Amino acid sequence: MMVNPGSEHMSAATILTMSTGAKLANWKLGGQLNNVYHRYFWGMAVNVYSTSITQETMSRHDITAWVNDILCLNYTKVEQLSSGAAYCQFMDLLFPGCISLKKVKFQAKLEHEYIHNFKLLQASFKRMNVDKIIPVEKLVKGRFQDNLDFIQWFKKFFDANYDGKDYDPVAARQGQDAIPPPDPGEQIFNLPKKSQHAASSPTAGASRSSSTTPKSSTPTSRPSSAKKIPAIATPAKGEKELDAQVTHLTEEVSTLKLALEGVEKERDYYFSKLREVELLCQEQGEENGPFVERLMEVLYASDEQEGAELAEGDGQEVEQQAQEEATDDQQEEQDEY
Repeated sequence: MMVNPGSEHMSAATILTMSTGAKLANWKLGGQLNNVYHRYFWGMAVNVYSTSITQETMSRHDITAWVNDILCLNYTKVEQLSSGAAYCQFMDLLFPGCISLKKVKFQAKLEHEYIHNFKLLQASFKRMNVDKIIPVEKLVKGRFQDNLDFIQWFKKFFDANYDGKDYDPVAARQGQDAIPPPDPGEQIFNLPKKSQHAASSPTAGASRSSSTTPKSSTPTSRPSSAKKIPAIATPAKGEKELDAQVTHLTEEVSTLKLALEGVEKERDYYFSKLREVELLCQEQGEENGPFVERLMEVLYASDEQEGAELAEGDGQEVEQQAQEEATDDQQEEQDEY
């Protein structure tokens, strides 16, 4: 039965039925739109592909300051990003709900705790269809260059996906204290601090001696404070020297890595050649018996066997040389007679 909405004779039940149907239709439509938005939200990550050649990089100090500013942290070195906690919270900032911050260990200090955080990060990458492969084994070791390369990429990923919304990182951590992880080289770099403390101890002794002397007037305390200025300036020099040492050692490590890669390539090259020779010998079989057998003996000889053969060869040479010298002596005696 068709009911005209403009009819004056519509019953209250009919009006109530139409109102309820309209609300139900609106609710279904809203739910469908919400589902569409939800699916779109989970697939909206923008992938970033860049290399060290094309990528505009930031200095290690700038990138650390950027991380601290966004997440309200107190990191002092790029290496401290090896815990993975900061990356997990970055993903919560960019894509709320893609990762559970309750599971993140913000106070991680051990390598297995770092791996736990990076597993959470990998799961969030998978949910957001991020194609980047996380080099977990390299990052958790706390090496400077590996962590710098990854945070440089993540900065570009962040810029491509951040929509400018407000975010309270402290509230998002729900009371967890985000303590910076220990520096991998902390024990090495902390050694010079003892010498700095020892350097400052003479000033303490001077202040004690000055306190034991009778107080003639108030201006006498001013020279002691002026003497402390050089002692305050000395740690800055020590820090500069440490930075220079770190830079030098980093460059040296990079050089050694390149040399090691070259040696490994050369090793693989000669191994492949020896493998080809071995296959050829196996294909020949018994056709060239003595030669092939000798060649296979050389290929399969161990270091001990080679050393024994060399020693035996050296012994034969010494014995032959002694025989030649004895023959020469006999010849000289015959010539004298």
